[in-house]
Amino acid sequence: MALLAFFLFTILVFSSSCSSATRFHYPHRYMQRKAMLDLASKIGINYGRQGNNLPSPYQSINFIKSIKAGHVKLYDADPESLTLLSHTNLYVTITVPNHQIISLGSNQTTAEDWVKTNILPYYPQTQIRFVLVGNEILSAENRNITANLVPAMRKIVTSLRAHGIHNIKVGTPLAMDSLRSTFPPSNSTFREDIAGELMLPLMKFLNGTNSYFFINLQPYFRWSRNPMNTSLDFALFQGNSTYTDPHTGLVYHNLLDQMLDSVIYAMTKLGYPHIRIAISETGWPNFGDIDETGANILNAATYNRNLIKKMTANPPIGTPARPGLPIPTFVFSLFNENQKSGSGTQRHWGLLHPDGTPIYDIDFTGQKPLTGFNPLPKPTNNVPYKGQVWCVPVEGANETELEEALRLACGQSNTTCAALAPGRECYEPVSIYWHASYAVSSYWAQFRTQDVRCYFNGLAHETTINPGNDRCKFPSVTL
Repeated sequence: MALLAFFLFTILVFSSSCSSATRFHYPHRYMQRKAMLDLASKIGINYGRQGNNLPSPYQSINFIKSIKAGHVKLYDADPESLTLLSHTNLYVTITVPNHQIISLGSNQTTAEDWVKTNILPYYPQTQIRFVLVGNEILSAENRNITANLVPAMRKIVTSLRAHGIHNIKVGTPLAMDSLRSTFPPSNSTFREDIAGELMLPLMKFLNGTNSYFFINLQPYFRWSRNPMNTSLDFALFQGNSTYTDPHTGLVYHNLLDQMLDSVIYAMTKLGYPHIRIAISETGWPNFGDIDETGANILNAATYNRNLIKKMTANPPIGTPARPGLPIPTFVFSLFNENQKSGSGTQRHWGLLHPDGTPIYDIDFTGQKPLTGFNPLPKPTNNVPYKGQVWCVPVEGANETELEEALRLACGQSNTTCAALAPGRECYEPVSIYWHASYAVSSYWAQFRTQDVRCYFNGLAHETTINPGNDRCKFPSVTL
């Protein structure tokens, strides 16, 4: 009987200790997984500074704390920000600008100097956890940058290890343009022109350093390219529609998971099925140009609230291809950045106004019920606009700057401003504002197909209200 009691006791002790085996017998694995879960559970925020109306780094970091973000990603290694982030609870990601990649990749001493300048003065008081080398380098169209990317990453890791730093992971954020096909997810592959030259060395590096494959994912762009064929609810995590991959049978309840798994399948086809994945940018624009369907505050709030709820779930949800695995995620972005070029959405991804007040309420902890937020205005642009659009100066535009815009627009083509000549139909009233209004609308309508935007450094915006009159017909674009 005593022998049986001892046997049962032994089984109980063994079964109890099995769940703790990793903790006590493999402490490095236990601590690594714990750190991974901790890192992934802290939703990050992208802190960009391409604006002329943004608050100081001191104010901005206080705003980041106020929204209870757990991680902040910088697009550089700004000394002031890194100093201010010391002794905070915020994890930090810093970025090597694209233009520095070639020098870092070609010289170990340069990489060592970069680490000495941008990490050692701040670490560990500032909790730097990721170094991202470049940002969407395939958009740089410089093959020397591409060729030096992985060598630069290796040299930074070599320098970090030489200084005894092992808890900073090195990666690079790529966009979905790195993939040749993404639908269905199981069919995905990387582009042939980069698969061998870039992706295989990158996969080998990430696998060898146990780092993450960082991807910038914006379901908004995928949905808005064909909004009538993809459910908006599917893009916004509303759970009212599903998609089943015909090859795997996996069922998708949202567009983000579908895009994530397409990256996972592409990595798998190169022989690396287990590299962890992280989302370096994702969000939804709160405003945009008239032809940018679905860019509004309600959709932005819905997307980011549901995203955070999904990514902070405990236990982690993962994706259909990798259920239960945590995914470090960074919301894009802290502020609207009014000096970004491109279409209107490029300048309207922010969560906060420059004074720190929210564009819409958000809870980065994921604890607040989705029904607990105040109602937001119902959008009017969830279906594509059909009709005429004009380009006109913004209210209160600086007259000197308008005069420069007038010269620019009229100087590009003999036909752009022909109607403004003395005696012609649009000459009167003779004022800078009137002539500039005609000029920017005419120029935009004439060159829009060449990717000219109705922006003019912040001087102009699109309108559906005809600015012309019976005598002077302003050129327009018909959507």
